[in-house]
Amino acid sequence: MSGSATQKFRAERALGWRERMARQVKRAVALPPPPVEGALTRMVGLTLEASGCQAAVGDVCDLLNGDGSKVEAEVVGFAGDKLYLMPTGEVHGLAPAARVVPRQRAGSVRVGPGLLGRVIDGNGTPLDGLGPIQGEDRVKLLGRSINPLARHPIDTPLDVGVRSINSLLTVGRGQRIGLFAGSGVGKSVLLGMMARYTSADVIVVGLIGERGREVKEFVERILGPEGRRRSVVVASPADNPPLIRLHGAWLATSIAEYFRERGLSVLLIMDSLTRFAQAQREIGLAIGEAPATKGYPPSVFARLPALVERAGNGAKGKGSITAFYTVLTEGDDQQDPIADSARAILDGHVVLSRRIAEAGQYPAVDVEASVSRVMQEIIPPEHAELARRFRQTLSIYQQNRDLISIGAYQRGSDPRIDQAIDLWPAMQKFLMQPIDKRVGHAEAVNELRQLFAASPADPRHETIRTSRHRPAGRRAYRKGTRRARRARREAPGRDAAEAGRAREIPQ
Repeated sequence: MSGSATQKFRAERALGWRERMARQVKRAVALPPPPVEGALTRMVGLTLEASGCQAAVGDVCDLLNGDGSKVEAEVVGFAGDKLYLMPTGEVHGLAPAARVVPRQRAGSVRVGPGLLGRVIDGNGTPLDGLGPIQGEDRVKLLGRSINPLARHPIDTPLDVGVRSINSLLTVGRGQRIGLFAGSGVGKSVLLGMMARYTSADVIVVGLIGERGREVKEFVERILGPEGRRRSVVVASPADNPPLIRLHGAWLATSIAEYFRERGLSVLLIMDSLTRFAQAQREIGLAIGEAPATKGYPPSVFARLPALVERAGNGAKGKGSITAFYTVLTEGDDQQDPIADSARAILDGHVVLSRRIAEAGQYPAVDVEASVSRVMQEIIPPEHAELARRFRQTLSIYQQNRDLISIGAYQRGSDPRIDQAIDLWPAMQKFLMQPIDKRVGHAEAVNELRQLFAASPADPRHETIRTSRHRPAGRRAYRKGTRRARRARREAPGRDAAEAGRAREIPQ
């Protein structure tokens, strides 16, 4: 080899060496700093205190005992050089001075099409025994906010397969709806019907804080094999720590966001938003946050809109997340602070009534108390007019129900009440639907049209002198009202009930 060739070879080799060194230095600089370990100093209830370690809020740490056992915890707050952690699992056997080691790449989970048909917990661990989940991407639990001006408007109805909702409370793609109900009025069955019969591409179900027995029942009996094939179920039962219940809600929403970014229509069902709020209340009170309304600290009312606003339509060309959040109303109190806050941030609410359920009508949807705020913008005028007539006729019948029941109403006194009496059996049948029957959007609107086809024109357009205005009708109306009041006073058990209520009134 000549001298010039040797020098050229050495120069190229030196250049390659310098390039490799530059790449290695760049890679070393990009590496995260080594974790700074600490020690466990205090434990009160579910709150752990650690000192000496460095971690940010939301980071996950491993607590290592001397015997090799490990407990996972998440940083939920700090004060000076102390960190407050909340365990995500069982803390039995945790000893003082246990090592606290921050974990790398915390706060994210693997997602992918392999999640379809699977049941996982709040940490993303499979519960169905079908092996590990193959995820192609990682997403953060808390997601990211979307510019409100970049969201695509709600302009397309979503068929949920339930007659009363499709026709009278039409839901749009990207809408957030609250399902307000007490215990035992059929909300889980209604959610299962929507999960099986909806026209969405993917269904994500979050069972947050419910009974463990209901998880298997919902997956196998209510959701069924057909619904499960295109569903992802995230289960965080009531016996899980409060942090895992929060993670379950966040994880379900992150999975829905993943499929929305791929242009799919997603139905997100979360049961329930109230358990999510209660989990945040447990954490907030445990780390010393002051309670506000009914024991709920302010952080609860900050977490709710942060979770709900992640659902909805994406940017133009992306998919949508239509979300149903169940809200438990304690004692059927619609003014519960969580129910009141949820009603303000959602795009509508469906109320399930215990009175209607006890009468044997399922689904027990209280049409008068429910509303869909985007319905008028996504349906044609004819459908809107039919829904308005149904609501008005139902309201007229309910207002005069006592007079009609005891026979005090004289037929012909008011054409609107006469029409309500004639249509009442058909309206009751219209609102009922078997659990194994699907009623599509077009079919529901057609049945609503047929319900009024045989009835006379809308009596509100007629000049009416009602029974309150005509002298003879006015006397009959007053007589019927007095008879209804007398019947209520003489009802069996009234005296005992009034006596019980009188004893409950503080003197």
